Amino acid sequence: MISVFLPSESSLKKLAIEDVSALPENAVWVDLVNPTQAEDKAVERLAGIAVPTREDMQEIEISSRLYIENGARYMTATLMCHSDTDMPRTTAVTFILVGHRLVTVRYDLPKPFALVETKLGRACSAGITGEMVLMELLDAVIDRCADILERIGADVDQVSHEIFEPESERHGHAKRYSQILIAIGRKGDLTSKVRESLVSIGRLVAFLSAVIEGVKWTKDMREQLKTQQRDVASLTDHASYLSNKITFVLDAMLGVVNLEQNNIIKLFSVMAVVLMPPTLIASIYGMNFKDMPELGWTYGYPVAVVAMIAAAVVPYYIFKLKKWL
Repeated sequence: MISVFLPSESSLKKLAIEDVSALPENAVWVDLVNPTQAEDKAVERLAGIAVPTREDMQEIEISSRLYIENGARYMTATLMCHSDTDMPRTTAVTFILVGHRLVTVRYDLPKPFALVETKLGRACSAGITGEMVLMELLDAVIDRCADILERIGADVDQVSHEIFEPESERHGHAKRYSQILIAIGRKGDLTSKVRESLVSIGRLVAFLSAVIEGVKWTKDMREQLKTQQRDVASLTDHASYLSNKITFVLDAMLGVVNLEQNNIIKLFSVMAVVLMPPTLIASIYGMNFKDMPELGWTYGYPVAVVAMIAAAVVPYYIFKLKKWL
């Protein structure tokens, strides 16, 4: 799918494309989503560039993600997708600046694109260019990462509260512990994906800062780029902090599980020790020897029962006195 955006007074209008072979020359933003070969060729003719393939975009080498070719600046970043679901993932998105036109190539639907499209469709700066659209997209991407990290932080705090200040007794809540461990795992996975995205965005912004030297960008855009660099650096640090916090919470949760398991094992051990003397007495009087004088006593049975009860009660109170229970 191809979307073409044209400046119209004080907004950016999306043009309905019926014939991809006749793209307008005054388009400032061309957005390719799962492009067909015909759409790739049309954009290549319009902008005079080579549109990278999906395999090219997934290369992890910096030289394959950030480079200049025939005057066009190619920048590929890893963005978050479906972060509000149980299956978040990352996707590679390529930004191509050629002249004052922006071409974006993507194979998923990151939320910032829809937000920027709506925002610029309502109002935008007069004489908007592809560089301005790119700045808006980067701002939206960084804001989105910040929102995700804020939500992760709040969720991790809630999990921490459930571990250290449970509303009920800890014993017998294996299902709740399982749910907490799953929640911790998901937050850790999401945090690592956001940090991966921030690292790639930071590289993109640094590359963009380097290649604009000598380019006639406005002072406001240069300041905006510096602000983005600071924001990415601070968010990357925050993502690292959250990752460490999640590791701490995970260790704490595993410690709680180990403590409960130890308490259960201790209980079984104490019960085994308490029941050992009565078992011994019952075993002795269960022997089928002929000469056992106690078998002929009138009160032999009650005495054996009382002895077994006493043999169980005495070790229990000894353990309580020594505070082993």
